[in-house]
Amino acid sequence: MMRTDELDYDLPESRIARSPAPERDAARLLVVSRSDPHRLEHRIVRDLPEILGADDILVFNTTRVIPARFQGRNLATGGRVQGLYLGPADEPGCWRVLLKMRRHRPGLRIGLHHPDRPDAVVELELVERQSEDGQWIVRVVGAMSDDEALERVGLPPLPPYILAARRRSGEVVDRIEDVHRYQTVYAHDRGSVAAPTAGLHFTPELLDRLRTAGVGEAQVTLHVGRGTFLPVETAVLEEHPMHSERCVIDQPTLDFLTSASDAGRRVIPVGTTSCRAIESFAGRGLAGEIETDILISPGYQWKLTDGLMTNFHQPRSTLLAMVAALFPEGMDRLREIYDAALAEEYRFLSFGDAMLVLP
Repeated sequence: MMRTDELDYDLPESRIARSPAPERDAARLLVVSRSDPHRLEHRIVRDLPEILGADDILVFNTTRVIPARFQGRNLATGGRVQGLYLGPADEPGCWRVLLKMRRHRPGLRIGLHHPDRPDAVVELELVERQSEDGQWIVRVVGAMSDDEALERVGLPPLPPYILAARRRSGEVVDRIEDVHRYQTVYAHDRGSVAAPTAGLHFTPELLDRLRTAGVGEAQVTLHVGRGTFLPVETAVLEEHPMHSERCVIDQPTLDFLTSASDAGRRVIPVGTTSCRAIESFAGRGLAGEIETDILISPGYQWKLTDGLMTNFHQPRSTLLAMVAALFPEGMDRLREIYDAALAEEYRFLSFGDAMLVLP
C-alpha cells in the first residue's frame, strides 16, 4: 500500500510550461537510469538517435486529440459556460459533457461559439445530470454529427492548469498554434480529450533519424480520458477510483513486442499512455480492443516495459506513481530526479520538457 502523501512535491507555478518549446524536438531531455542511480544527463530531445541503441524499440500512442473543450453562453441568463466533451451518449444526437456554469436544469439551452469564428454556433439542450461534479447528458440541437459540431466550435482541450497559468500571467489564453502543437505529428485515431504529451516532442525528421539509426518502433492506441490527470484524493493510492480508457493493439504489434522483449531488446514506451496500453495487454496473448483501468505503482512487476520517455508530472497523480514504479527505490529516487530537474529549471507538465528513463 502506498500513502498518497508520498506522491507530493512542491511544484512552483513558474516551472509549469505555459507553451511548448519553439521547436518540438528542442525540448530539454533529462536522461536517467533505473539501474544506475548516478546517471543524470542533460540533453535535448533531438539527441535521441545518439542515446538509443539499434535494438531499442519505441512505442508510440497514435490517438488523435479531438477539439473537446468548448465555451458559450446560457441562453436564458447570458451567463458564461465552459465545458468539455467526454464522448457520445447512448441516445443518438446526445453527448456526455462536463459543464462549468452557474445554473443547471433540464431543458435549459446553451449556445456554444468559437472565439475566432463568431458565426460558428452550436446549440445544446441539457437533458440529464449524471453526477455532482458537473457531468451532464446534453442534446445537440439540429442535425449534425459530433465531429461536425466540435469542428465548428471546439477548442484544443488544454489542461486547466495551463489555461489558468496563462490567464494569471496576462497572456492570451487561446492561441491558434495550440491546434497543432497540442497534437502529435503521428496522430491518427480520433478519441482523446487530452494529448499523450511525451509524443509532442517528435518531428517527422526526428522519426526518420531514429529509423536510420536502427531504432525500432511500434504503434498502439489509447484514447486518453480526463481521469488520467485527476489528482489522487484518497489517503491511500490503491483506494483511488481508477478511471478506465479504451486501448487497441493489433496482433502483429503485440507479437512483435512480446518476441522482442523475450529476445532481450529494450522496449521503451513514449509516454505513460503507451506504457499503460502495452502493460494492459502483456501476458494476454490475444490483441484487440479493451477498456483498461490498470493502476501501476511502486512494487509493480513490469512485463513488457524496460524504460520510458515521459514528461514531468503533477504532484499526487497516478502518473507520478507509474514513473516511480520503474525505480527500485520508488518515490525516493524519483523525488531526487525531480529535485534536480527543478534546480536546473526544467519546464514541467504537458507543454514542458521530457525525461528518458533507461534500464
